[in-house]
Amino acid sequence: MIALLYDNSFEGLLTAIFEIYEYKYTDVKILGNQNTQNDLFGENSLVITNTEKADRVMARIEKQMGANAIRQFLYAFASENEEREVIISQIIFYAIANPSDNILNDYSNPFVLQLSKWVKSVGREKHRMEAFVRFELLKDAIYFATIRPDFDVLPLLVKHFKERYQDQKWLIYDEKRQYGIFYDLKEVAVVTLPDKKMLSKNKETIWHEAEVKYQNLWIEYFDHTNIKERKNTKLHLQHVPKRYWRYLTEKR
Repeated sequence: MIALLYDNSFEGLLTAIFEIYEYKYTDVKILGNQNTQNDLFGENSLVITNTEKADRVMARIEKQMGANAIRQFLYAFASENEEREVIISQIIFYAIANPSDNILNDYSNPFVLQLSKWVKSVGREKHRMEAFVRFELLKDAIYFATIRPDFDVLPLLVKHFKERYQDQKWLIYDEKRQYGIFYDLKEVAVVTLPDKKMLSKNKETIWHEAEVKYQNLWIEYFDHTNIKERKNTKLHLQHVPKRYWRYLTEKR
């Protein structure tokens, strides 16, 4: 068996799928770089991400299954599940082999069923990140937010925040995966931060003075509008799960 090792990017996965057809591999599996266990009875082949090859696979998917299929594959990829390469590639292989079938509606297919579960879970996490992300204005006039989502949804948030905050520089940083996306009023770039300790300690030293005032006002507002007699913790947790409280100023 040949193991195709790719760089854990969505484009890298599509490149690997393209090369399976290009080199007519039959007994093959696709593995991310984090799963590089040596197979004594197999062969490892490194896949170099090629945007042209990835775009050709993307175009074939869109032509045959529609743009929604690409969205679903992106969501499945963001799940970070160790089976994502198998599920995504097998659905693409089946769809190409059966061009007249609408494979994504065939929930009797175990791969399609698993895909739909991931899409639902990742979509829910994406929606909650869009709702609960709270920016803090820094001294260098950049709006900064940290997140720690269950899935790697940060790339899926770009469109929402770019459209909503077009006139502001902002940076959203994933503490768990240690990378962020930065918008400079023109483009969005993937970034890393050299000093990760600053994310959790002494934030007050990098906040803009206006940010400190607004946060104090916001906390005071919630404190004064809270009616203890009408407190319904069960309902509150249903709408705002406790694991998202860390993003909310009023919960500090």
